[in-house]
Amino acid sequence: MNPQVLIVGAGPTGLVLALQLSKMGIPFRIIEKHSGPGEASRALVVHARILEFYRQLGITDEVVSLGIPMKSVHLREGTKEKAEFKFSDLGKDISPFPFALSFPQDVHEQFLVEQLKKAGVTIEWNTELGSFTDDSEGVRTVLKKDGMEETAEFHYLCGCDGAHSTVRKGLGFDFAGGTYEQLFYVADVESSNKETQDRSLKVHLSERGFCLYMPVRSTGMIRLIGIIPRELEQSTSITFDEIQPYAENQIGLKVDKVNWFSTYHVHHRVSEHFRKGRCFIAGDAGHIHSPAGGQGMNTGIGDAVNLSWKLAWVLKGRADPEILETYETERIAFARTLVSTTDRAFQMIVGRNTRNRLFRTVLIPYVTPLLLGFTAARRAAFNTVSQTRIEYRDSALSKGKAGKVHGGDRLPWIQTESGNNFDPLKTMDWQIHVYGEIHPEVREYGKSAGFAIHTFVWQSEMEDVGLKQDSLYAVRPDGYVALADDTQNIEKLKQFFENFRIRSLKST
Repeated sequence: MNPQVLIVGAGPTGLVLALQLSKMGIPFRIIEKHSGPGEASRALVVHARILEFYRQLGITDEVVSLGIPMKSVHLREGTKEKAEFKFSDLGKDISPFPFALSFPQDVHEQFLVEQLKKAGVTIEWNTELGSFTDDSEGVRTVLKKDGMEETAEFHYLCGCDGAHSTVRKGLGFDFAGGTYEQLFYVADVESSNKETQDRSLKVHLSERGFCLYMPVRSTGMIRLIGIIPRELEQSTSITFDEIQPYAENQIGLKVDKVNWFSTYHVHHRVSEHFRKGRCFIAGDAGHIHSPAGGQGMNTGIGDAVNLSWKLAWVLKGRADPEILETYETERIAFARTLVSTTDRAFQMIVGRNTRNRLFRTVLIPYVTPLLLGFTAARRAAFNTVSQTRIEYRDSALSKGKAGKVHGGDRLPWIQTESGNNFDPLKTMDWQIHVYGEIHPEVREYGKSAGFAIHTFVWQSEMEDVGLKQDSLYAVRPDGYVALADDTQNIEKLKQFFENFRIRSLKST
C-alpha cells in the first residue's frame, strides 16, 4: 500500500506516532536526518499516563522492566531530610502505575525502534525533508538523502522534528517564548554511597538554588541536575571537575566517576498553531518548556497518541475529516497551560531574588509536607505530575456529564471483580462502557453499529473515582470519555456518532 502519512523525526514523539499508526494499519514512512537513535538521555522520566498508553500497545511490561520504577520523592533542605512522599500513596486508586519510571531517552528510543522493526517498519535514517507543499489534495515533499533528491506525495505530513522543526518553519508558525537566564548542568555519575542504591528521586533545595538526583540506569548510575554557580557562568568551557565540589556539597555525596556531562540553557516556547491544512506538528516542534516535573517528552508522546487515532479514522473513512481539527484544540490548550504553570514553578525554584529563596527554603520544605498530608492534595499532586488529569472538556468531541466525569475527561481507572476497566482499551477502537445495568436498546445499538459494549457490575468504589451508577460513557480510542450520559439516552448516543460520522473499525 502507498504510504499515506510522512512522519518527519524519529525521536520519542515520531516513534510513538509510527507505532500507533502501525497498530491501526495505516501505511506511512518515517524519516530522520540523523544516522540512528539518540545517544544522549536528557529526558528521563516516563509518567503514568504514558505507561497507560503503552499498555494499549502491549509494551508496558517490557518498558517497566527496562527502567527503574521510582517509588518515592525525598524533599531536602540542603542535606537535611524534610519529607518523603511515596508515589504509591499519591497515586493509589488513580492509575495502575503509581510511580514515575526512570527510563533514559536513548534506551527508550532504541526500544521503540526495535518495536517498529518487529512490526515490519523501517526507519529511513540520514534522510531529511527538503521542502513541502500542501495543495489541499495532498502534501508534495522533496526528501534528501546522500546528495540525492526524491519527490513523494502523502495525504498528511507530521512534523515531529524537534525545536528547530523544518515543518514548523515551513508552515510559518511563530514560536513565541524565551530562555531562562540560568545555565544548567546535567551529569550521569557513579558513587559508592549506599544511599544511591535507593531507587527514588531526591530534591535538594537551598538558598543557592537546587540540585536533584535520581537513578538513571540499572548499572547503578545516577543523574545529577543543577544550576551552574554564578562564579562559573562566565567560563567558556565548564567541566564537571569545576562543578563537582558544589554538587557534592549540595547533595552530601562523593562522586567517584563521571560518565557524561553537559551544560544547557532552558527554553519555554509554544507554536502559534499545531496544524495547517494537511500538515501537523507535535512534540518539541510545537512546545518546549522547563524540565520541572519531567513533562516534555511525555507531552510529546501524548501529542502522538492524540493525533494518530484521528488520522487513522479519517484515512480509513471511519470519521469525518473535521475530527482532525480537534487535535490542535485539545493539545495546544494543554501545551499553553503546561508552559505557563511549569514556567512559574521553575522560576520560583531557580530564581535568585528574596521571594524565590523563601519559596525554596521555607514554603517547599515546610509547607508542602503539611499540604500533602491531605488526601485531596496528594491525589491532585499525582494527577498533575503523572498527566492523568489532562482533559479535553472544551473539545468539539466532548459532550455531557455523568457523575463527576465530563466528556473530555480521561476514563477513570477502577479495579473490577474480573480485572479492571482499562483492559478493553487494548483494542484502540471506540467503545461504550456502562457501569451498572445496561438498557437493552443501548446493547442492541452497539451490536448493530459494531461498537463494543462493556458492562461492569456496579461497586461502591466506582462512585469514589467519579463514575455514576447505570450511566453510559462513550470512550475514544485513546481512553478519553467522549460522551457521558446518566440516562443512557440512545438518541444522544446515535447523534454523537453521526455528527462526526464515526464508525467502529469492526463495522461493515
